[in-house]
Amino acid sequence: MIQNVRAGDAKRTAAVVLAGFCAFLDLYAPQPLLPNLAQAFHKTPAVISQAITVSTLAVALAAPFVGVLSDRLGRKNVIVPASLLLAIPTLLTAFSHTFSELLVCRFLQGLLIPGIFVATLAYISEEWEQGAGSAVAAYVTGTVLGGFCGRTLSAVVTEVANWHAAFLLLAILNLAGGFAIWAWLPSAKIKLKRTDSGISELSQMLAHLRNPRLLATYCAGFCVLFSLVAMFTYVNFYLDAPPFSFGTTALGLLFVVYLVGAVINPVAGKWIDRVGHKTTFSAALSVCTVGGLMTLTHSAPLVIGGLAVFCTGVFIAQSSATSYVGVIATEAKASAIGLYVMFYYLGGSVGAYLPGHFWGLGGWPACVLLVIFAQLGTIAVAQRCWEPRRAFGVAVSGETQ
Repeated sequence: MIQNVRAGDAKRTAAVVLAGFCAFLDLYAPQPLLPNLAQAFHKTPAVISQAITVSTLAVALAAPFVGVLSDRLGRKNVIVPASLLLAIPTLLTAFSHTFSELLVCRFLQGLLIPGIFVATLAYISEEWEQGAGSAVAAYVTGTVLGGFCGRTLSAVVTEVANWHAAFLLLAILNLAGGFAIWAWLPSAKIKLKRTDSGISELSQMLAHLRNPRLLATYCAGFCVLFSLVAMFTYVNFYLDAPPFSFGTTALGLLFVVYLVGAVINPVAGKWIDRVGHKTTFSAALSVCTVGGLMTLTHSAPLVIGGLAVFCTGVFIAQSSATSYVGVIATEAKASAIGLYVMFYYLGGSVGAYLPGHFWGLGGWPACVLLVIFAQLGTIAVAQRCWEPRRAFGVAVSGETQ
């Protein structure tokens, strides 16, 4: 009996890891391919970056409503279909012949992705009687691995074959992962109460938007993903050009620096508990500024080291901002977090698009200065609006990348 229980827990945990993996396998997979896609579709960096923008925008639009949908249908009944259906637009992306077709497919991917990660986090919080923290850690591991593998595999396959084959492989992985989640994830034991309408959810969201501290936190989330997406989208064009002349595989392997941040990120919880959310957040973005300045060289090791420092700071800032939402929102936490996710991914959309115009004006240095300016402004907002006292919460961060 004990062995059966342990086997069931192992399968359930594996399903959660796979859910995190599948949710972020596709979202940023085109980042190392952007120079190739720009050449294939004859687009400028500012235009080709829309391949990232449309997906993160779709995530932002869908995320606030996925929680309501999973309340009505059940967590597994949202996670599994979203995982399986994600293979369809990914497969269609592989057969895109025009840039418009590519953008439509990427938008559809973005609409489905929140169905996996939002419902999975809700499932963990409700179904794990003990060890929920370990389950969240397993999920976060899956998101990091998914984001890393999506970028790396797409880069390697593109180098060996072409970008069409890269998306074909991702579609196969989506399908396999979806079936594994369906087989291993147990149905929810907790029966959810169905809401009569969406009026209460809307009123809760409006109340959150009138809270200055929550608005400041949403601004923080916007800046976090804006910064990360901006840096790791346009650095591909910087390193693709002389004097670096990185190949597609090298650009894909560049995202190994994410793993450095993922290893250091668990320490963020201790820092938050010790010095508070505001101090941790401000210090983390200051670290990002140092990392960004390190990339303004023609030394590849310094650029890569700067990116590692930068993403480490971003991950810590994300943990601080995400956990602060739960501290401020004493009621209707689900809708408060849904709004945070919306602003977070809106920041990613703007981070993929806006720096392209600065790239046209001043190349990589202009992009870095834009990011640093945004971070300094967000530090000022947090210093003014967040409470000075220590505020404690559980830091839960997913694949910010």
